[in-house]
Amino acid sequence: MMSEFSNPLMDLLAKDTRYTAEAYEFIRNALNFAHDELGLGNVDAEALKSALEAEGDLPEEAHLTGQQLCEAIRQYSLAQFGYMAKTVLNSWGLKETLDFGEVVYNLIDIEMMRKSDSDSKDDFAEVYDFDRVFVDDFDINKQDDLVI
Repeated sequence: MMSEFSNPLMDLLAKDTRYTAEAYEFIRNALNFAHDELGLGNVDAEALKSALEAEGDLPEEAHLTGQQLCEAIRQYSLAQFGYMAKTVLNSWGLKETLDFGEVVYNLIDIEMMRKSDSDSKDDFAEVYDFDRVFVDDFDINKQDDLVI
């Protein structure tokens, strides 16, 4: 029996079949990793509280650029999947950094992520090459240094 309730993510997956549900979940988890583990986009609690109370935008420093998110995704991918990172991302439809932007902008469209006025999908274009960062530069000995 079909539910009469619409799920924005399920609707998105049906409309745009380029990426899997895992791709969307992974990008959202990588954003959390960027904030929690890498300290990117962190703001002090008072600034966040006052912005929320004023129902205004998040403080600018709470925001990650497309390039920062791509770097966080790179680190998170290697921490989660090691040498298999490129294979796993490719299996979800993520074949280049611009795909990260496509996923992010799809999530923005269904209000599961937000953007600032200065953001552009182009911020995700050609940030790095998957073969270089996930294959050529992969060093099994460096895996111990990654934050997980």
